[in-house]
Amino acid sequence: MNSFPPLMISLAHKKDLKPEDFPSDIEGLRMTRQRREVLAVILRDRDHPTANDVFLRAQDRMPTISLATVYNCLEALVSHNIVRQVNLDRESSRYCPNLSDHCHFQDESSGKIHDVVFKEGVKLEDLLELPKGTEISHLDISLKGIFGNK
Repeated sequence: MNSFPPLMISLAHKKDLKPEDFPSDIEGLRMTRQRREVLAVILRDRDHPTANDVFLRAQDRMPTISLATVYNCLEALVSHNIVRQVNLDRESSRYCPNLSDHCHFQDESSGKIHDVVFKEGVKLEDLLELPKGTEISHLDISLKGIFGNK
């Protein structure tokens, strides 16, 4: 499975993240001003925004960015494993910067999507009856319900 690039982990926890904080190249992808802005939007709130959410937020700092450009940036970031595209039911795709193994829990009362990690030591192979020799290359588990308070 993919892991989040170490540089991105440190940037993801930085407060007041700005597009200028990103290097000119991440995972082999040239980071244009537009890609930097789109990535900054996704990392800033980490709330699994839709492309339209990203577009509206990016316009605050980059008024001339178009929705088509946002879609192109998101496609490039996904194809270079910098963010993950999340599809829940028939809703618009959402974008998640967390590339570690985790599930998505959609709170039916608020619509908010939460990252949920596996308990320490739990392996997916221990929960599923998979044929011998099976290798998992992608994990996409989504849950719905009422999310409890932490």
